[in-house]
Amino acid sequence: MKLKNTKLRIAWIIPNVFCYLMLIGLTIFVVVNSNGLYEINELPIYVILILMLFIVSVFGSYQIWNWMKDGKM
Repeated sequence: MKLKNTKLRIAWIIPNVFCYLMLIGLTIFVVVNSNGLYEINELPIYVILILMLFIVSVFGSYQIWNWMKDGKM
């Protein structure tokens, strides 16, 4: 049973880590290219994407934490 839970945790945690890595990468991209994105009026779209990715990442982490706390994972 413990091995199954470990595999399940890994299966959920790895995509969550990739979400955080995408968030960091997108944030760096937007900061580096903010002037160009502002000139072509794309900066607000990227800021919204960053916020949405942040919300998804935090919600995913919270959900995983709840499952571990409840013993479901």
